[in-house]
Amino acid sequence: MTIPRPRRPLTLRDVSEASGVSEMTVSRVLRNRGDVSAATREKVLTAAKTLGYVPNKIAGGLASQRVNLVAVVIPSLSNLVFPDVLGGVSAELDDTGLQPVIGVTHYSPAREEMVLYDMLSWRPSGVILAGVEHSKASRAMLANAGIPVVEIMDTDGEGIDTLVGISHLRAGREMAARILAAGYRRIGFVGTHMPEDHRAKKRLVGFEEGLASAGVQLEAREYYQGGSSLLKGRELTDRILARAPDLDFLYYSNDMIGAGGLLYCIDKGYDIPGRIGLAGFNGVDLLDGLPVRLATTDARRVDIGRRAARLVAGKDMPPADRIVALTPTFMPGDTIRNAGA
Repeated sequence: MTIPRPRRPLTLRDVSEASGVSEMTVSRVLRNRGDVSAATREKVLTAAKTLGYVPNKIAGGLASQRVNLVAVVIPSLSNLVFPDVLGGVSAELDDTGLQPVIGVTHYSPAREEMVLYDMLSWRPSGVILAGVEHSKASRAMLANAGIPVVEIMDTDGEGIDTLVGISHLRAGREMAARILAAGYRRIGFVGTHMPEDHRAKKRLVGFEEGLASAGVQLEAREYYQGGSSLLKGRELTDRILARAPDLDFLYYSNDMIGAGGLLYCIDKGYDIPGRIGLAGFNGVDLLDGLPVRLATTDARRVDIGRRAARLVAGKDMPPADRIVALTPTFMPGDTIRNAGA
């Protein structure tokens, strides 16, 4: 079914015209009320999903208005990254009368659809959500919501409205360049195997591209599934070094497992950064409490949250290309040799 998608907020009439049934019938189907045939019900639900229509839960005279809520959709609350983003969002909305409401997807596209459907039904004033990879249904709902939509964390992809974040491809390439400049050549990677962690995958692609430009390939990889932890970082580091003991650098997909790997290497008496170098990603505050400072990349989390909130609140206007690209910042710490050393 090919249906034109107006940029104004969708109404029952749009679903009625797309499905070829009356608005009253559409209303009965979407409210799950009344005697409607299975064929008609399927026709209405298919048209609604294809259009991206979300029923309005605001009753009566308020039905055409927006509420002072901003939907903030993130993949995880346990990940150390997102509390900083939420802090930035909250700080910028504090004087606007808008309140952030959080939805968590657990890196599941199907759950993201459900979260967006529920949140959009309350007609928020804007949406801030992590990533640029979404299902067709999610993209349709967002494209036709008639409100500011800001996708955050990533600028490597096609946005629905406005993007705010960093290029993870660039972050991976730049880390590869730093490692190579410091003289390391036998390099291993330790990272997540979660299929929906698109940003981690892009960093690895950029990292391998950066290595390949100098004729270097990864010598070993170690993947894990599920959440990150210091213990997992220790276990994965033990495993990869047991398989490839001659590695002279380990690049971790995030700081949590990188910190675990650093503690493992300290316990085992490795000369850091002489015998082996280490680096993570994100620049989280956890690193401040380690006996040695892990090299990492500051992903600009608070800044991303602030810039996204300013766009939703109307404090800033989006740039012409609808992309607010922040620069990932390399933080050398104590676990990488000085270039040329």
